[in-house]
Amino acid sequence: MASEMQRYDTNEDDEEMGMDVKEEDDEDDDDEEKNAAMHAMAGFDGVHGSSSSSRFQHHQQYQEQPTPGGSRRCRPVEEKERTKLRERQRRAITAKILAGLRRHGNYNLRVRADINDVIAALAREADGQVTQNDPFLVGCVDSIDKQVIDMHTKLQERDFAGTHYIPVYVMLPLGVINMKSELVDADGLVKQLRMLKSINVDGVMVDCWWGIVEANAPQEYNWNGYKRLFQVVREHKLKIKVMMSFHECGGNIGDDVCIPLPHWVSEIGRSNPDIYFTDRAGRRNPECLSWGIDKERVLRGRTAVEVYFDYMRSFRVGFDEFFEDGIISMVEVGLGPCGELRYPSNPVKHGWRYPGVGEFQCYDQYLLKSLKKAAEARGHSFWARAPDNAGSYNSRPQETGFFCDGGDYDGYYGRFFLNWYSQVLVDHADRVLSLAKLAFDGTCIAAKLSGIHWWYKTAGHAAELTAGFYNPSNRDGYIVIAAMLKKHGAALNFKCAEMSMLEQAVDFSEALVDPEGLAWQVLNAAWDVSLPVCSENALLCHDRGGYNCLLEKAKPFNDPDGKHIFAFTYLRLSPLLMDGQNYMEFERFVKRMHGEAVLDFQS
Repeated sequence: MASEMQRYDTNEDDEEMGMDVKEEDDEDDDDEEKNAAMHAMAGFDGVHGSSSSSRFQHHQQYQEQPTPGGSRRCRPVEEKERTKLRERQRRAITAKILAGLRRHGNYNLRVRADINDVIAALAREADGQVTQNDPFLVGCVDSIDKQVIDMHTKLQERDFAGTHYIPVYVMLPLGVINMKSELVDADGLVKQLRMLKSINVDGVMVDCWWGIVEANAPQEYNWNGYKRLFQVVREHKLKIKVMMSFHECGGNIGDDVCIPLPHWVSEIGRSNPDIYFTDRAGRRNPECLSWGIDKERVLRGRTAVEVYFDYMRSFRVGFDEFFEDGIISMVEVGLGPCGELRYPSNPVKHGWRYPGVGEFQCYDQYLLKSLKKAAEARGHSFWARAPDNAGSYNSRPQETGFFCDGGDYDGYYGRFFLNWYSQVLVDHADRVLSLAKLAFDGTCIAAKLSGIHWWYKTAGHAAELTAGFYNPSNRDGYIVIAAMLKKHGAALNFKCAEMSMLEQAVDFSEALVDPEGLAWQVLNAAWDVSLPVCSENALLCHDRGGYNCLLEKAKPFNDPDGKHIFAFTYLRLSPLLMDGQNYMEFERFVKRMHGEAVLDFQS
């Protein structure tokens, strides 16, 4: 916030610094404590902090002068000037805080408000109960006389006893089934499932990898390992949430095994690499198939959509008993990289690093053909190209002509291209989910949406645009996705970073991110059409503070409509989760997700 405040006009600062300063008669040691307090407050604004320091050192050169007659004055003129200067500096810093709150927080603060007015306004905003309405306390007053702000950020606990019951699933290890479709370490898994059941976990989530089941030849499915796994889970009276994983595993953050696409698909890709997403430099991404071949018969006589449907239908027939007795409670359908509905716009294997804007992934021949068709239909055939000024994977928005403020993204061509690019994403999900609904009739289906939260505070939302979400500041790009999911009766599984801005100040300020703002937008787009929303943690979590943050997001405080998520999936089962204190904290988290009281609740 401090860096943003530096950009504001200094009218209010000048007004504050021009205020009369009351002379003080404190002792010298009290004055030194106030000097320390002034330095603590200067930490809010680096520019003012350094200038304050230099001016203070200049004044320190003055020494107290004896008065005529040999006696010392307790408050010489130089001492009073130093006190006045410190007071002006403190008020200048406070003025910048006030300017930020007025401009971005809509706080109605008087012109000459002091830091106590700020805290009072924050308290009123929190309905008089700061610790209950917001899990993070933003500062406290050490001493009103000293005007010292303690910026310690502390997570407070809410009492979730009696709240909605939210089922909790635990994601099984990625390699629980090996490449031969065999269950790995059945004895160890049985022990872990028994422990999960003992703390009333509702079920587990498992990836059914396309690259394992249909590995060797088209329509030759090997479900043996998964059938054994599902039997073990059923014996422990746990539910199963299934993921139809049509992407590769390996190469992404958190991947500890390598599961490529089926061998026969890779063979096709060697002779026809355009079946993969392609970037501007012509680099192919074999993580998943391009959406351009959804209706192209390039996979041994079948289209990509037909391949997905045959796979899902085989699973539904082979596991009929688990569907009929309700063991399988939900089927999540993979729609892109990492199973998420998005373009692979930020591949680490191609050099992307956070917080780069990423690159558009529409350079395979099939998507380029679609783009050309759309441009000709619009009457502008010269628009049949992707932007040539959108930078590279690690560019910042302001470094590009397309994403910068007032850039081409908001021009006639830019709006045409982004409409087409995002519509390809929606159409792909629409086609696949319509067949999933047919294959899994009577069972809840879901799609996963990833929170691309960096550059969210810019006008263009560059990282979202390259990922396929046409969501600049003047357009809501998630409403159309929510409407499409609603049409198929599908749930939304939304995964976004759960760390607070206060905990990631450096990264967040660098990339102008707002994960909480993005989550609010996506969740409301879903809830506005009565769409069930599931969630999962994006990062590993074993501590109480992290669990409290997940709970706050799952059960929003004082929502007038009582909105809450439909189910939660914990990432992921491991020996570390089952160990000692971590296991006890997770048990406590499950109870609170279920709306049960806990004995060690601390207000």
